[in-house]
Amino acid sequence: MPTPAQKQIIAVKPIAVPFDGRDVDLQVKVTAPRQGNALPVIVFSHGNAWSMDGYEPLVDRWAAAGFVVVQPTHLDSRRNAIGFDDPRFQSIWRVRIADLHAVLDHLDHVVGEAGLARRADLTRVALAGHSWGAQTVGALLGARVLDPAGDDTEDFAREGIRAGVLIAATGTGDSLTPFAQEHLSFMKPDYTTMTAPALVIAGDKDQSKMSTRGPDWFLDAYELSPAPKSLMVVPDGEHTLGGIAGEAVSETTDTDPARVALVADAVSTYLLSALEVDPGAWSAFRDEAALARKVTLSHKG
Repeated sequence: MPTPAQKQIIAVKPIAVPFDGRDVDLQVKVTAPRQGNALPVIVFSHGNAWSMDGYEPLVDRWAAAGFVVVQPTHLDSRRNAIGFDDPRFQSIWRVRIADLHAVLDHLDHVVGEAGLARRADLTRVALAGHSWGAQTVGALLGARVLDPAGDDTEDFAREGIRAGVLIAATGTGDSLTPFAQEHLSFMKPDYTTMTAPALVIAGDKDQSKMSTRGPDWFLDAYELSPAPKSLMVVPDGEHTLGGIAGEAVSETTDTDPARVALVADAVSTYLLSALEVDPGAWSAFRDEAALARKVTLSHKG
């Protein structure tokens, strides 16, 4: 049987998504297995400055596992040259959330443009994100953003999303560095309202320059949110967990292809179970990982 690295996949880009009033067109890339039907869908939100062209080590492995993966390019992508001092930057977190809603609103158009209209199962849709993308995804799962007064009245939750995955998700804003407080004032998620099922993945060596806390900052999405939630802590994992954003990219400080494969497989097995494609996939992965002592796993609910 072919391994995930040997299975053929296809990718189609760019696909334009209707979005009125956006500064630049919202474009996505779609990656899928070359064969198979009734394919579940993952919409993936990238980290700051990345684009639909990043994260191939994750996305390709998910596609090989049987998913259609949709990757939007958010407005903060470095190709759009919108820096911290750009007046648009402080509202990009809202545009990011709107991007995901737009993709979901037009998902039938997206998969149709990719030639997958008859192969994608739009009743089985999950969200995943890394870093800032994880905070973006969290908003659609029910998390909110605290304003300067500490209020979280805006609700961005998306009905019909059956599960999500937050990789290296931003922690709470009570320990932001002075730089983050000045330039990233929106980095204040409230996870107490994030009710949707989710897997939270964190590295135990992930020390953010945006927080005065240690790697435990990245556990907040799990610790503070209501059940049902699962947590996977990756030993020696830093912010890109071995290189999930791409091979030999400058942001990767802990290059380890095996760690990347571990993270990718954790996501795919969790979502195969959560979306009821293969209900036993996640428990089998957890048993194998625990036996091999590869990760630390927790669950509530």
